[in-house]
Amino acid sequence: MEQDSLKARYFDLVRELNRHNYQYHVLDRPIISDGEFDGLLQELRGIENKHPDWISRESPTQRVGSNVSEKFGKISHVAPVLSLANAFSEEDVKSWLDRITKLDERIKFADFVLEPKIDGLTVVLTYQNGILIQGTTRGDGIVGEDITPNIRTIRSIPLKVPINNHQLKVPDLLVVRGEVFMFNSEFEELNAALVKKGEKTWLNPRNTAAGSLRQLNPEITASRPLRIYTYQILSHNGGEIPKTQWELLEYLNELGFPVSPASVYCENANQMLQQLAPWKETRENLDYDIDGVVIKVNDLLIASELGFVGKDPRGAIALKFPAMEATTTLENIGINIGRTGVLTPYAIFEPVQCGGVVVKQATLHNFDFIREKDIRIGDRVMIKRAGDVIPYVIGPIVETRTGSEQVYETPDQCPVCGQKVEKLPGEVAVYCVNNACPAQLIRNIEHFASRGAMDINGLGIKIVEQIVSNHLIKDIADIYQLQKKDLLNLEGFGEKKAENLLLAIEDSKQQPLGRLINALGIRDVGEVMAEMLASRFSDLSAIMDAGFQDFIAMEGIGPNIAQAISDWFHQPENQKIIQKLKNSGVWPMNIEGAANEKTESNILAGNIIVVTGTLERFSRDEIKEFIRKNGGKSTESVSPKTSFVLAGENPGSKKAKAIELGIPVLSESEFLERYA
Repeated sequence: MEQDSLKARYFDLVRELNRHNYQYHVLDRPIISDGEFDGLLQELRGIENKHPDWISRESPTQRVGSNVSEKFGKISHVAPVLSLANAFSEEDVKSWLDRITKLDERIKFADFVLEPKIDGLTVVLTYQNGILIQGTTRGDGIVGEDITPNIRTIRSIPLKVPINNHQLKVPDLLVVRGEVFMFNSEFEELNAALVKKGEKTWLNPRNTAAGSLRQLNPEITASRPLRIYTYQILSHNGGEIPKTQWELLEYLNELGFPVSPASVYCENANQMLQQLAPWKETRENLDYDIDGVVIKVNDLLIASELGFVGKDPRGAIALKFPAMEATTTLENIGINIGRTGVLTPYAIFEPVQCGGVVVKQATLHNFDFIREKDIRIGDRVMIKRAGDVIPYVIGPIVETRTGSEQVYETPDQCPVCGQKVEKLPGEVAVYCVNNACPAQLIRNIEHFASRGAMDINGLGIKIVEQIVSNHLIKDIADIYQLQKKDLLNLEGFGEKKAENLLLAIEDSKQQPLGRLINALGIRDVGEVMAEMLASRFSDLSAIMDAGFQDFIAMEGIGPNIAQAISDWFHQPENQKIIQKLKNSGVWPMNIEGAANEKTESNILAGNIIVVTGTLERFSRDEIKEFIRKNGGKSTESVSPKTSFVLAGENPGSKKAKAIELGIPVLSESEFLERYA
């Protein structure tokens, strides 16, 4: 009975995998993730290894790709377009090395090439006398689809070779294999354009690339930002081609074919194994999706003589990464409320393996995203996890809908305090503007006490949570009503600790107006904006008496920020907080504010500076203070008005944007040499 059950499971797997192959390769509409497909395929292989007599001719292990679409002409390949066996760990790679070393002793002294396993669509390009005459998909590895008109629209594919080195002899017949894909940044731009047109967006770059290549109208293909990286010569006639894979990549590049710059040469097996781990970081830094790294014996003759196992060449193997995408069922949509009152929806779904960990929640970005993607409770959704960041929902798999899914409605009230929410024109965020909202309280107090605000030493997040959970304070102003007896009732507090905290709270009353404004946690008002307000108004009452027109008249304040400031100071709950602060003696005037302190020098006068990355000599607060005291202004975002960017270690996108805009970028040492 157990054997019958296993055999039934085997044929169920064959049918299921073939269905998913058809969805993926022919329709370009997969309904499960690559990781789930790999899991099913591994289960099938396990059964076949134990029962080779059960292997069906229909098994996906006996074929390379999938059926060829009927809407395109069929073309037989000049040589089989083979896939590779998969490894899922370094141990699997070592086992592969052991197997091929037993077959050929030369592997002990072999060198290797590592190439990114691009998550795209395999194509075959045929050149006759250097002219592109045909482009096909891989199809089932023996027969592909003729997509020549579409292939010609991809600008990175040369229509004639060689492109540059015209002294290079090209074979009379040259058949090249490559992978068509999209850069993630260009995929996002494409989807953004579709949203503006009110059209359906794509789930991921791979599906987009595949769908674009299978358009019956080449003009549609031409409108998509498709690219190609090549990596193999399937066949040639006449002329010499390189004898190693590394030289082959260089040869393809000389002919004018793009090859991946991420490929790595390794002198021996040990170096190759050491290079595997860094590929996780490489994967995260690339602007295109890869689902593994391909390991190839560099000597093409040795690789060829190793032969095959079934359809898999022994001379190469693909180390698959944990799948960064997975499908699961969306069970509900929750809402987080941030310090500034932003309502952020998140997905609650059936736990699933993604990126090597089990996840059960993912961000949904904002409510517009839910509406634009038509994400419904009960949907089967595709999620993605890149690196160590929080997983996010890509979109629903509409083909799996049963009709029981529920459309989600954006809330018009804060789910915690019941305050009517607001959405400013031109913004996607929805806000709860009640500063006393319990959901915001802990984060508000943490920010109020932080170093860049009121700098209350000892009032960290853990103590804030204790104070709030024991109902000792209801808003930020209540901090100044805390008494020693209140603190002594909290776990971990003794006489000395309570006295030190109360002393720090009392000392904070001397902070200048700019710090107090920053501490209030007004949306889009950080340290720089707070200092601007402190230099313009005498105290909080003056700001409260001002209106939208007063704020928008200030240089550097746009309509949305002006509206946010006006809204905050005109909320009755916030006005009560301001009065409580005044009653507690927290009432700095602008003559004591940081903006009116004498500068140490004017060496940075007139300079607007963006700081990015980690500095050796300064903390982030210290460098901002240095810039201010020397007459400069520190801002958070790079714009044409930026004078220069001060870049430390790991500077991120701000440095790249500065370079793009032609704005000078100074290292810390260059900055110190000029201004310290």
